[in-house]
Amino acid sequence: MLNTNLILFAQAPVALGIWDWGALIAYFAILLGIAWWVISQHNKTSKDYFLAGKHAGWILIGTSLFCSNIGSEHLIGLAGTGASDGMAMAHYELHAWCLLVLGWVMVPFYERSGVYTMPEFLERRYSASARWFLSVVSLIAYVFTKISVALFAGGIVFKVVFPVDLIPGFSNFWLGAIGMVVVTGLYTILGGLRAVLYTELMQTVVLLIGAGAVLFVGLHQVGGWEELKKTVQGTEKMIAVQEIDLFSNLCSALLRYF
Repeated sequence: MLNTNLILFAQAPVALGIWDWGALIAYFAILLGIAWWVISQHNKTSKDYFLAGKHAGWILIGTSLFCSNIGSEHLIGLAGTGASDGMAMAHYELHAWCLLVLGWVMVPFYERSGVYTMPEFLERRYSASARWFLSVVSLIAYVFTKISVALFAGGIVFKVVFPVDLIPGFSNFWLGAIGMVVVTGLYTILGGLRAVLYTELMQTVVLLIGAGAVLFVGLHQVGGWEELKKTVQGTEKMIAVQEIDLFSNLCSALLRYF
């Protein structure tokens, strides 16, 4: 049976203390400071702008891939769907291996062609119309399937954290969503890929620490894993974890998916 106290706690306005405000101010100060430092270095060539001068190490590339994929749509959207519909939503992320295969197959072609983007590769391989077609379709699909979800989830968080409108007559939901677009767009346009890499390195650390804190604090608040299964949705919707090893879990999940 669902614990109504947890629902009330989740919907209650968030009161920020001095440490909360300090953490928020420090986060944005470091983020904007990194962006300003990168922008001040100036990109001299297109290689600097699109490929960070080809001097990015594996840590920067890896954290950028992680941070570009993981965001509010996972921490809020997929987590909420998992709480309501079961842990089967975790199967979605099991297919991230496709990105690795795509990278191993396609990156050598891009490298030999001397191109920086996939539309540019299609233009050299086929025609300019193929480049424009992929660019337009990718932008539209990305806006409706990725950016819109991330902005919606981020706007919800901003509205919960700041329940009182900061600008009278203008919802904090829209303020948070539009603010994310403006700030991210500015340092990305001005700083290029290098600005994205260094800011996402910092944000990856924040994501990992924050996600770990939410996990352990949340489990502690509900009384542990077993109490979570009983309280949130019952054991019939959860993946069995007793006396089943990781390999069996993975195989069962893939069989149920296909």
